[in-house]
Amino acid sequence: MGSFILKGILIGLLFGMPAGAVGAMTAQRTLNYGMKAGLLTGLGSSVADCLYACIGAFGLTLISDFLLRYQNIINLAGGFLILGMGIRMFQVKNGGRKNPSDGAGGIRMFVTSFAVGITNPAAILMFLFAFSWFGIQGQTGLKHGICLVCGVFIGTYFWWGLLSGIVTVLKKKSKSNRFPIMNRVFGTVLSIFGAVVLVGNFID
Repeated sequence: MGSFILKGILIGLLFGMPAGAVGAMTAQRTLNYGMKAGLLTGLGSSVADCLYACIGAFGLTLISDFLLRYQNIINLAGGFLILGMGIRMFQVKNGGRKNPSDGAGGIRMFVTSFAVGITNPAAILMFLFAFSWFGIQGQTGLKHGICLVCGVFIGTYFWWGLLSGIVTVLKKKSKSNRFPIMNRVFGTVLSIFGAVVLVGNFID
C-alpha cells in the first residue's frame, strides 16, 4: 500500500505544479491576507483533485461519462467564474487591511477554489493517463484506491503549502505599496485564464 501512497504523492505533485488559475488565486490571497488564506484556497483545489482521482481510481464510469459528456457546459461555468474573479481582483486596493480567511470568508475561499478545480472534467482523463503511466491499471480495489487518493491529496496540498510559504517569505521582503500592482497582475492572469477557457469552448 505504501507504493500506492508514494505514486499518489508524485501524481499530486505533477498535477499541482502547473499552477494555473488556482495558483494565481493562492498567491494573490496569500499576498493580501496571509498564509492561512493561501492554504484555504489550495485546500479547495486539492479536494477537487481528490474527487476526480476517486473517479479514476475506483472506475466510477457512470459519473465520469456524465461529466465528460457535459464538460463544455461545465468548462463554460468555470471560465466565467475565473474571469469574474480576475475582474474582482482589480478592485482590491491593499493587502492586509482585513482578513477574510476566518469564518464565512474562509469558506468562500475554499468554495471558490474548489469550484475552479471541479469545473475541469478533463482532469479525469489526465488522472487516468497518470495512473496508467505509473503502472496502475483498471480499478485498484478499496484499500489501494484510498491510499492512492490520499497520496494525491498529500502531493497537491504540499505544493499549495509550498507556494503559500514562498509568497509569505517574499511578502515580508516586499513593500506594501506594491500590493495594488500585484493585484492587477494577478487579476490580469486570472482574466486571461478565464478568457482562454471561454474561447477554447467556443472554438470546440
